[in-house]
Amino acid sequence: MEKIFNIAGPCNPEEHFVLQAMQRCPEVEKLIKQRQYFVIHAARQSGKTTLLNTLENELNKSGELAVLYCSVETVQGIDDPREGIPAIVRAMLFQMDSHPYFRDIDKPVLDYSDYNSVLKLYLKKVCIDINKPVVILLDEVDCLSNQTLISFLRQLRDGYINRIRSPFPTSIALVGMRDIRDYKAKIRDGNQTLGSASPFNIITKSLTIGNFTSEKIAELYSQHTQETGQVFDKDAIDRVFYWTNGQPWLVNAIARECVEEILDRDYSKPITEDLVNVAVDILIKRRDTHLDSLLERLKEERVRKIIEPVILGEQLAMDYLSDDRKYCLDLGIVKDENGFIAPANRIYAEVILRTLSFGAQTEMQMMVTQTPWIKNNKLDMNGLLKSFQLFWRENSQAYTDRVIMYPEAAPHLILQAFLQRVINGGGQIIREYALGTMRLDLLVQYQEQRFPIEIKLDYQLKSEAPFKQLLEYMDRSDTKEGWLTVFSRDKEKSWGEKIGWETREIDGKTVHLVRQ
Repeated sequence: MEKIFNIAGPCNPEEHFVLQAMQRCPEVEKLIKQRQYFVIHAARQSGKTTLLNTLENELNKSGELAVLYCSVETVQGIDDPREGIPAIVRAMLFQMDSHPYFRDIDKPVLDYSDYNSVLKLYLKKVCIDINKPVVILLDEVDCLSNQTLISFLRQLRDGYINRIRSPFPTSIALVGMRDIRDYKAKIRDGNQTLGSASPFNIITKSLTIGNFTSEKIAELYSQHTQETGQVFDKDAIDRVFYWTNGQPWLVNAIARECVEEILDRDYSKPITEDLVNVAVDILIKRRDTHLDSLLERLKEERVRKIIEPVILGEQLAMDYLSDDRKYCLDLGIVKDENGFIAPANRIYAEVILRTLSFGAQTEMQMMVTQTPWIKNNKLDMNGLLKSFQLFWRENSQAYTDRVIMYPEAAPHLILQAFLQRVINGGGQIIREYALGTMRLDLLVQYQEQRFPIEIKLDYQLKSEAPFKQLLEYMDRSDTKEGWLTVFSRDKEKSWGEKIGWETREIDGKTVHLVRQ
């Protein structure tokens, strides 16, 4: 069977190009041998289930342990333990039916009405019937919530602390997108307490699965080269890492787009940097299920509280141990970069802004069909931004109301929607989240033209520093003209006071201060 780059579900080494999962989380085997209970958390489609399947296969082959993989995803949304706990037990029974070690043990007669003990008693009976240590790998555990989650964890804790006297699994892994900290957030409401016997204190360690390094991407792609002869240029591999920061699904998705869609499996042609850029643009515009499911999180209030300051370029004024921050890191939407929160990779960064501004862009597309700022394949940026000043004056309130989920970032999002609508088909916008500098940098490219734009809110314009920042950005983008766009959020000011245009010559460069 010809192998492929997998973008749907766990990887199978017989069917997919895949890195050795155990290398990405080497501590797991040690914890199992030490008879520990532990957590593995990582973002969606980063290799968790592939790791668990590998663990199950490899450890069972050794013959020393009986290892069972089981997903509890089907229990999602069942808050009542009278239904939730029996559903968990039935999920385990289903997995055991086809397992070489567990399928032949006698099926127990279970009293599901005793829902606060039935899971514990069932696992005890399994351990009695299997004459070797039992290990349970529980996937999607963060799907559980409320009283089902509490009862589930309490029964595991009770079995754990009494396993010297009564048989119980020697090691259990709780696996999902979120760390154990966020399990607590899901079951604590207001002043509700779990009491002194917390079900969380049996967890020895919380592990995560990191992204691919550039070297690991090269290793993965080399498997394809060995099988087909098709080469990934070094510059192409570097570009993949530049766009993805090693996020496993994106690494596979770009390769698959290049190999199967763009080149239609013509293995005589190499994968180049330019080809990678084309693939990335396709993925961003198409927004496959992986990206859509991730971006659905943008609607959550706790995610908004993290992402909105990122868009504004403001350092988060919050406790670095806050559950909201940890939640977004666990989801894989953002990363910690030198003490600042940033989008997890450049593809996510682009898709986040396009997603949040898409509604405004669509409405603008219907409202304004003429683009007088483009003549003879040249873009008049001054004319375009002056037109936006008029548009913002007439429509700012209506459009801000439509971006109410991210009200502080509304000016940034609506300006980008306006620009995106104009340049579609003839150019692109390169966005830079200037971490902690209270600004968002844009480089608009149209044909051979380049236009650096810096966006700020008026309260962020407190000194000459923004002009210096723009000049530095102009140096990096090798341009002689730049635009500092400043939005006023002062409702007491008239539009005549808010809107203005000032042009300065600084160190031989032209800087336009555009007030909105």
